[in-house]
Amino acid sequence: MQYNTQREQLVMPEYGRGVQMMVDMAVQIIDRAERQRCANAIVKIMSSLLPSTTSKEDNEHRLWNHLARISHYKLDIDYPVSIVPQEEVQAHPEPLPYPMKNIKRRHYGYLVEQALDYAKTVEDSEVRQYITECVANQMKQDLFIWNRDSMDNALVAQDIERYSDGKLGIDLDNFTFETVGESPLQPTEGGKKRKRKR
Repeated sequence: MQYNTQREQLVMPEYGRGVQMMVDMAVQIIDRAERQRCANAIVKIMSSLLPSTTSKEDNEHRLWNHLARISHYKLDIDYPVSIVPQEEVQAHPEPLPYPMKNIKRRHYGYLVEQALDYAKTVEDSEVRQYITECVANQMKQDLFIWNRDSMDNALVAQDIERYSDGKLGIDLDNFTFETVGESPLQPTEGGKKRKRKR
């Protein structure tokens, strides 16, 4: 007994090994007219195996291109639709360059550094302070996610001064951080806790 794992790998497994064997046989048919009739029959079978969810024209175009692909583009017939070249089907897109950034504190991320760099360029002192405080809240949230034991208001203030070369800062005596890491259970009037609605 021969297992499928011991056989040649299918080009398009969704059509099954039966279709693959029929296409392989069609490629070997010498008479061109008979080969064309065989190809038409195979496409009808393929259509019944995978019903179309698109228009008839799109489905026919897809099936004939699949037939060419299954035959490794060796089936010499008169295709009723334009066939996508093999080189185009097998072409791989160029790999995208990975944006490597030199981040001082990876647990804060690159966007925090960008926000603080932007805040340094803002001339309006109130807007600059507002941006700094928003970033401070985000930094505390990042510390909570990274390591709860290191979550410290003084550390956030110190890191802001370090990032901005002393140009930005928050006054810990007059600034209150937003609460981070709240429990999803909130107390109700009776003292019991209930789940918060999302």
